[in-house]
Amino acid sequence: MFKTALRAVTALGLLAGGMALVLGQPASGPKDLKAGTALRAKTILGAKVDLKGGAAAGTIEDIVFDDEGVIDYFIVSEGGKLVTVPWEAAKFNFEKRIATINITQDEYRKIPTYTTEKYPQFYTPTYETEIYGYYNLKPGQARRFERRMRR
Repeated sequence: MFKTALRAVTALGLLAGGMALVLGQPASGPKDLKAGTALRAKTILGAKVDLKGGAAAGTIEDIVFDDEGVIDYFIVSEGGKLVTVPWEAAKFNFEKRIATINITQDEYRKIPTYTTEKYPQFYTPTYETEIYGYYNLKPGQARRFERRMRR
């Protein structure tokens, strides 16, 4: 029981720190929140998701962490269908609880959907490459490798 509680506290801490890193802001919180305000998972879960041009995509249903506690994806739900979105693909307005993805509605419709009965294998190389490609991004490992090569 203690291990489970410790993991939950660690995951929440990593969530706040990970968001600060992604946003390029200090761990105290995003600029649009008051200093010292904690950023909680429920600020993200249920948030509205918009696409380029203001089209609605759904709401954030879930967050996917890797085995090191880093947020890799969030899951958008709309009409019983789920879509995987790489964390880096969205800009967040935490105060308004809106995530905006910089792709068109036509591009978004091409992304494969799934249901809660069968989730995809998030970390297979094929799936990562395919999903990141829909958002014109490179998977995490490829980005880390490129950064190392530039050093």
